[in-house]
This record gives sequence, C-alpha cells and structure tokens, in this order.
Amino acid sequence: MEASFPTTTLSVGGLQFTALEGSRSSARDRRRPLVLCLHGFPDHHRTWRLQIPALEEAGFRVVAPLLRGYEPSSQPIDDDYHTIRMVEDVLGFIEYLGCLRVHLVGHDWGAVIGYQVAARAPERLSSLTAMAVPHPRRLASLGALRLLPRQLRNSWYMLFFQLRLVSDVALRRHDFALIDKLWRDWSPGFTPPAEEMRLLKRTFRQPGVAAAALGYYRDMFDPLSRAAAASRALMRAPISVPTLALTGERDGCLDTRLFDLMRAEDFAHGLSVQRIAEAGHFLHQEQPDEVNRRLIEFLRRHEPGDIGCE
Repeated sequence: MEASFPTTTLSVGGLQFTALEGSRSSARDRRRPLVLCLHGFPDHHRTWRLQIPALEEAGFRVVAPLLRGYEPSSQPIDDDYHTIRMVEDVLGFIEYLGCLRVHLVGHDWGAVIGYQVAARAPERLSSLTAMAVPHPRRLASLGALRLLPRQLRNSWYMLFFQLRLVSDVALRRHDFALIDKLWRDWSPGFTPPAEEMRLLKRTFRQPGVAAAALGYYRDMFDPLSRAAAASRALMRAPISVPTLALTGERDGCLDTRLFDLMRAEDFAHGLSVQRIAEAGHFLHQEQPDEVNRRLIEFLRRHEPGDIGCE
C-alpha cells in the first residue's frame, strides 16, 4: 500500500516544486530544525519515505522536493538543467521556507547539488549529508586513476545519455525497463517494493520528465556553457560546512573506494566518511535503520544555536 505524506508547493524562480512533508504541520512544529532532502536519478522525492518518519520522531521538520524538471510545473522554458540552476533552486527553497539555514541531505544528484550549495552559500547550511557520491575535488588523483577502468565501466550510462533520441527512446522502452536495470546494477541483491517502482515510473511518464532527467547529464558535459563551467568550479571548491558522506559498500554505480580519496583538509568544519554494510547505491532504502541512526546522530551534533526558521 502506498505510504502517503502531506505535500506542499515551493514557488521559486517562476517554477512550482511539489514537496513531501512530515505529518506534523502546526506552527509550533514548523519551528523545528529543518532537514531538506534532495533525491537523485532515476528516483524521485518518495525515495525519502523511510527517512521522513524517523527524522520527525527525532525532532526535525522534513521537506523533500521534486528536483527541477521532475514534474511539468518545474520545467523551465529554456530547458536549463545545469546543476548551478538547481543550486539556485535550493537556495530559493530555503528562502521560501523562511529559513536562515537548514540541514541539507542529498542522494546521487542531490549529493552533487548539495556539495555545490555548500561551496556557494555555506552560511545557509547547518550541515551537509551526501549519500552515494563522493566530493570530486580529489578524483583526479593517482588513487582515482587506479580505479578508472572499473569506474568507467560502471559509468557507461553517462556517455550513453549523450546520444540524443537514442537514449531518450531507450529510457522509455518496455515500461522504463532501463530504470529497473539501473536499480539492479547499482544495488545488487536489493528489490525495491513493486508499488514504489510503479509510482517512480508514474513520475517519469509525466510530460517532459524523462527528457529533463537526461538533461542533467547532457548539460554537465556541455563544453561551451558558462553555467557548466560555473558548476564545475563549485565542484572543485573546498567545503566549509560539517559534512557526513555515506556510501554503500556494494555500490555498483560509484565505487565505494572513491570515498577513501576524500581528504579532511578539504572540509574546514569536519568530514566523516562512513560505509554502510550490505548496501549499494540506494543505501538509504536498503538499510534505512542504520542510515537513519547515523544521520540523526550527525544532525544532532550540528544543530544550530537557534532554529533558523520562522
């Protein structure tokens, strides 16, 4: 049975973003520290369904929006899906929600966006939690090159998505069977609930969503775009926000050993890299109790002196 959550609409930059919230919505509960959760690909905001109740029970308010393009109301007319635009979206979310600062939690693309938000506006974050994607600052090192052949094999889809029309058709074929394949490959041995996959594919069937999701990958590799260059610059910048990086030891998308290349000196306010056993890329769904425990412990250590939200 589908677990339901209240929804709210975030209006930012002329776009409308649907977001899941926890069940508490009174004025008093809105004064709780806010945890803003960002999903990745191929995924949507319901990826956080196992974290929202646990975070609420621990005393936090939770908002989990659909990212830019994952519904018709958030698709810009210029089809701009550079991550610098999602950074602007997130800062707009924080402003719209009436907060000075939030705890930011991101998985996959959400983690990529989270690193960039932390680099651009650290004063707006109490903490950053990045799941499944390491910070890329050190990924050009010799250690990363040793892992390159395996990682290139894992990352085949990034190059495939550059093939316009071909990859667009392939993504939609046989009821989005490619999404099923990516989940199997990236989280070996994990079978997500059939109802959740049905709801996920329902998101991707909405007009423009599949093209938008592929647009993230295409805009990332745009060699002539100033927006892409700005995004890459933010990705190389050090982080001055307390950071927790979580990786599944069985991740079939981004080799878990890449996280060993992250260096504490790149994180002025602290870095904790933690590996989740018996989990792959979708670690927060595969081992929710363990992920929730570690996440809540980290957030509690970095609660702001004031709540930060109106």
